[in-house]
Amino acid sequence: MQTTPDLQKNAVVTYAKFLLRWRWAAITLALVVTVAAAYGAKNLGFASDYRVFFGDDNPQLAAYEELQKVYTKDDSILIVLKPKSGDVFTPELLRGIQDLTAKAWKTPFSSRVDSLTNFQHSRAEEDDLIVENLVQKSNPMRQNDLARVREIALAEPLLKRRLISPDGTTTAINITLNLPQKELTEIPSAMAYARALVEKFRIAHPDTHVALTGMVPLNSAFFEASMTDMSTLIPLMYGVLLLVTFFMLRSISGTAVTLVVIGLSAVTAMGIGGWLNIQLTPPSAVAPTVILTIAIADSIHILITLFSAMRAGISKYDAIVESLRVNFGPVFLTSLTTIVGFLSLNFSDSPPFGDLGNITAAGVAAAWFFSILLLPALMAVLPVRVKARAATEITFMDKLANFVILRRKILLAGTVALVVGLGVMVPQNVLNDQFVQYFDKSVPFRADSDFTADNLSGMYQLQWSLPATEAGGVNDPVYLGKISAFSDWLRVQPGVDNVLTVSDIFKRLNKNMHGDDPAMYRMPEDRNLSAQFLLLYEMSLPYGLDLNNQINVDKSAVRLVATTENFTTNDLKALDQRASLWLKQNFSTQHLEASGPVMMFTFITERNIQSMLIGTTVALLLISLILMVALRSFKLGLISLVPNLVPVIMTFGVWAIFVGQVDVAATIVTATSLGVVVDATVHFLSKYLRAQREKDLNTEDAVRYAFANVGVALFATSLILIAGFAVLTWSTFRLNASMGQLTALAIAAALLADFLLLPALLLTIDKQRKAKASTENADPALIAAE
Repeated sequence: MQTTPDLQKNAVVTYAKFLLRWRWAAITLALVVTVAAAYGAKNLGFASDYRVFFGDDNPQLAAYEELQKVYTKDDSILIVLKPKSGDVFTPELLRGIQDLTAKAWKTPFSSRVDSLTNFQHSRAEEDDLIVENLVQKSNPMRQNDLARVREIALAEPLLKRRLISPDGTTTAINITLNLPQKELTEIPSAMAYARALVEKFRIAHPDTHVALTGMVPLNSAFFEASMTDMSTLIPLMYGVLLLVTFFMLRSISGTAVTLVVIGLSAVTAMGIGGWLNIQLTPPSAVAPTVILTIAIADSIHILITLFSAMRAGISKYDAIVESLRVNFGPVFLTSLTTIVGFLSLNFSDSPPFGDLGNITAAGVAAAWFFSILLLPALMAVLPVRVKARAATEITFMDKLANFVILRRKILLAGTVALVVGLGVMVPQNVLNDQFVQYFDKSVPFRADSDFTADNLSGMYQLQWSLPATEAGGVNDPVYLGKISAFSDWLRVQPGVDNVLTVSDIFKRLNKNMHGDDPAMYRMPEDRNLSAQFLLLYEMSLPYGLDLNNQINVDKSAVRLVATTENFTTNDLKALDQRASLWLKQNFSTQHLEASGPVMMFTFITERNIQSMLIGTTVALLLISLILMVALRSFKLGLISLVPNLVPVIMTFGVWAIFVGQVDVAATIVTATSLGVVVDATVHFLSKYLRAQREKDLNTEDAVRYAFANVGVALFATSLILIAGFAVLTWSTFRLNASMGQLTALAIAAALLADFLLLPALLLTIDKQRKAKASTENADPALIAAE
């Protein structure tokens, strides 16, 4: 009676022979499947809203969405102007700012435009309150007028380090947009208009530096990063894979077939993504690049075994059959574990990484399908030439196997010491997600944001909605006093550039209504007086410049906005915690936290770590269970965990030494690398077990057999994977770059673990066996090939 391995062996051989007989039909089927899947690509779109990085249940997103329901939405485009010499208070530039402000109102979806020239300055004229633009169009801009405008602007807390720099050399125009968030064309259309506006201003004022930043340009930068990566990284990846694959295989036909297989895998996966209505984002847009890298492993293993068999004198058809027999199980197993690893990204709190996982998982499945269907069929019809090799030739892998066997104790102790040493460094990594730094300095948004931070202010804003006790409560002097005290407290905090607070307006109105007496720049002492001042002021404001961005409809709460330097994640958390403590002690018994996009990004890594701990644990358990069942050995299944977990520890230890900061992309690397690095372990252990179970070799000879039969393939695939993920380093989107660097490090560490640590563990732990089987009746050619 045949055993299960024998049945599996015969089934694969039967399949391989059937495939070779109907090779043209197999090629046709593969192409039909590709076309059917690829048709779904018509449904692919590009999401251009930073909100896609946050799940529907994200508490920071929910808090911010609630805030925007109460107050005016504050998605904005900030146009920053800095003359190359002098300050902004010149007739020519102020007229240019007036013109630019007027045209900015025509930006698609604009709801408000704030600038130095249309700032609503209030003053007293006898018993009247005059509210007007700081710079009047009819003003002839005489020297004394310029001096007056300069004095007011530099002293006004609502303008300083928000729309004018303290030295007066830089100013800004802020365009607030109310995006319906219904069409993908909303942000591109707004940005197209703003860029055209800016370009005309540059031509008219060549001596003025113009920068474009804000949350809407941030959204646009996400979209443009996706397009850039897809247009540059995929061709670069193909070039790298072409060179590395040909170097490892030394076969034109083998290289060509490999590139066809991985290309069709990427196309199929993107088509499936379209059928699933996935919207591409910077993380998910690199899925084709990741697929091209990972999908190549199956082809390499099959081709290297095929060429080895042919070098031993076996015919091409028999070599194809033998290669499928040897690799069918391991290739299926590695594909399955890789799919499990990438599907675990669905646990991520950031949906784009789940999309990356789903598309990549589809690509890995497609790569397995094409590798065991299309690749053998194409190799059967293409000419293949290899040089014969003497069966007794000693290879580098033979020497490496002997070295590991002789030095097992030293290698085991050394690798354990290295892992422990690097593991100690892992906690030194600091969480940091600064969305401005998500982009390379070559990206215009990053360059303009850095310029703005250096010359005007940062673009990070913390927002609080501070409730009064009742409707109309914002006029309560006690409430206003607390708002003013909190504003003053914020202004002395390190790194806070500006505080936009309605309390400053009340102080100015109180001064105005007391004959502009500087001593009266304080809060009104009577609630009715405060209400009258506010009503008078609001009635004087022009359309679009009301206080709905700061005061809610029933006047029961105000929004306070603190603009900070481009803080690190920890600095922002610390400021938020100090502010929450101050508010609890001085303002309200309830816990009040800051809101806004910056706070959403501040907590994204922390939340993603928590969610991915669950995802990675589930993936690890599933992969371990799969390996134990597939290897039919509980002990080897446990042993396999070591070389699968060690690379992650080593990677983040090295990262702590040379970088020291991790972002949201780093939180998914454990799951993705787990699915990838397990491939080498599976192939090594499958050959090791084949030597023991089919050839009845002892442990040392089984290790030699594994090195001889899979060592070259493991080295080749690892080199290709490292090169492939290293290509992501060229991404202009830092999250993709760091993911690529970390994964490449993990694969390199996995290669060391599988070549040094895993064999040493097997030699130390696995029971020694004596050879029983004889090979005297076996086919000499097959023995040499294996």
